[in-house]
Amino acid sequence: MMSITSPLRLDNAANIYPASLSKRYSSLYRMSVTLDKPVDAAILQEALVTVSHRIPTFRCGLSSGTFWWYLAPLEKDPTLTPLAPLRTFRFEDYDGHLFRVSADGNRIVLDVFHALTDGNGGHVFLLTLAGEYLRLKEGISIAYNGKVLDPRDPSSASEMDDAFKTVFTGQKGSLEKNDKAYHITGKIFPDSGLKDLRVILPAEKINEISREKGVTVTEFLTAALLVALQDEYRTDFSKKKRSVLKVTVPVDLRPIYGAATLRNFSTYMNLGIDVAEGYKTFDELLDCVKKQKKEALKKEFLEPKIAANVKLEENFVVRCIPLKIKRIIIDIICRMHGDKFCSYTLSNLGRILLPASMRPFITDIDFVLGRQRGNSGAASCVTYGDKLYLHLSRKIYRDDFERYFIRTLSNLGLDLEQSTSSLA
Repeated sequence: MMSITSPLRLDNAANIYPASLSKRYSSLYRMSVTLDKPVDAAILQEALVTVSHRIPTFRCGLSSGTFWWYLAPLEKDPTLTPLAPLRTFRFEDYDGHLFRVSADGNRIVLDVFHALTDGNGGHVFLLTLAGEYLRLKEGISIAYNGKVLDPRDPSSASEMDDAFKTVFTGQKGSLEKNDKAYHITGKIFPDSGLKDLRVILPAEKINEISREKGVTVTEFLTAALLVALQDEYRTDFSKKKRSVLKVTVPVDLRPIYGAATLRNFSTYMNLGIDVAEGYKTFDELLDCVKKQKKEALKKEFLEPKIAANVKLEENFVVRCIPLKIKRIIIDIICRMHGDKFCSYTLSNLGRILLPASMRPFITDIDFVLGRQRGNSGAASCVTYGDKLYLHLSRKIYRDDFERYFIRTLSNLGLDLEQSTSSLA
C-alpha cells in the first residue's frame, strides 16, 4: 500500500481554504449514506482505518511551511467522533485530521475541510468506506468501480497528484472578468448557525422534463434557482442592490482531462443574467444557462482561466512571499472577488451508481454545503436510485428564497418531500 512519506504542497484550488480559515469560518461540506439498519460503530472504525490507508491523503493534516501550506502525513489512525455541528472545527481535536466520520443512527456521516479534497474526492472516500463497512458487516462481495475502491488495492501516485500542475503548467493564462452580483440579505444566525432545507425530488420526472427541454439536470436546477433569485430581487427594496443574478456551478475537471486525482480538481462557472435588461421566464433562463454553460466548458475559455491561477502560484515573486503575508493577500483577494461575483451556488455530484451488492443496504445519499462566508446560502444535490436529494443551506433567518424555489419546482409539476433541520 503506497503511503505519503513527505509533505505534499496543497493543490492550486486548495490554498484559499486555509487562507480564509478562522475561529468563525472554515469551508466544510457534509456527505452521508443512510443504511437500512443502525451502524455498528466498531465495524465502521475498522473500515475507517483500512480505507484511510487506501486513500492516504486522508491520513494527512495541514502543515504551514515558510512559503506554502502542505498536507503532512499523520501517524495516528482517524477515529470515529460523535456527530458535531457543521461549523468550523479545531483540527487538533481530531488528531490533526482534516475530516471526521460519525456513526449517527443509520447514517455514516463524513465532514470534510475543502483543502483536503473537493466533493468528488470526498464521495469516493465515503462510498469506499460504506463499501468496506458492508463487506465486513454483511459479508457481501463487491464489484468495485471508480467510485467504490477496493481497499486492498495499492494507492496510485495519480490519485495523489496535484492535477492542476500536471495539466495546466506552462499554458498561457488570463483571469476571468466578472460583474459583481446581487446578494440575498437578512439577519444572520448567531454562533455560526446554519439551517438546512432537504428536498427529495423524483429523479425520473426531472430527467423527463430536462430531456423535453433539451437541457441537463444541472441546467434545469440552475434555471429554477435563477427564477427564485428573480422573485427575491423583486421583493428587495434596497436602493443599492446589484442587478446581476449569478449562480456559481462547480465543474469536475477529471472526466474532461482524464485525471484520477482524489485531491481538489474542479473549477467553476458563473451562470445568470442582468435583470436591468428585464426579467425572464423559466424557459428563457434555461436557454441562457444552456448557452452560457456550453461556452464556459469550451477549452479555449476554460483553460486560460485555470492556467492563470497556476501561473500566479508559480510566479517567482509570489513563491518568495512569506506565508504569513501570503495568507493575508490571498484572503483579501478572496474577499474582493470570490463570492462577490455570485449570488448563490449549486453543486451537483450527479448520479451515484453503486455496485449491485451494496444497493439493498443503502437507502439515501446526501450532500450538503456548510456555511458560506460571502453568501446567504448554497444548494447541493446528488441522485441515487429513483430520487434526487437536494439541500439548501442558509445562515440567515429569512427563508423567502427557499420558498420561492420550492414554488418554482411545484409549478413545473414536480412532487416533492421537504424537511428542515439545524446543522450548526
